[in-house]
Amino acid sequence: MNLRHANAADVPALVDLSRASFTDAFGHLYDLCDLAAFLDVHRDPKKFAADIASTDASVMLAEEGDELIGYCVAFFGERFEGRTEPQPSNPCMLSQLYCAHEATGRGIGAAFMEAVIAQARERGCDAIQLSVYSENFGAQRFYERYGFTKVANIHFWVGNHRDDEFLLERRL
Repeated sequence: MNLRHANAADVPALVDLSRASFTDAFGHLYDLCDLAAFLDVHRDPKKFAADIASTDASVMLAEEGDELIGYCVAFFGERFEGRTEPQPSNPCMLSQLYCAHEATGRGIGAAFMEAVIAQARERGCDAIQLSVYSENFGAQRFYERYGFTKVANIHFWVGNHRDDEFLLERRL
């Protein structure tokens, strides 16, 4: 497996993987209209291109050979809404960490997590925040192994559907 930063040429494959991985993991929870509305806004080629170009974001890819098998998006200096005080002063927001369904269990998430922690430290972040679906117990266990703890209950919207999520945080 090779981890690298995304570039503009990666956008079409990144959009395809992002849509497929979200749908594989959570598509069964949503009405097709809500899912389509979410994907159109949050898995949009222009949004990924802007994130790749931003100096305040990190878009990383995992590849095996020529195949894209995972991706991760983090933002530096941004935070999730819904946290009560005290807020970190310079957080890293881990926005997306996904892999292709058939690549689950190959250490992709661990490799991304180590990379995000290293980048957050390099940028002087005092915490990493992320949101996780309240019923995604496997992901919750994964993040707990990296020292994340629940700091708030928040909501995540997929179209007109509201999910209950947990805001997790790891202080650095």
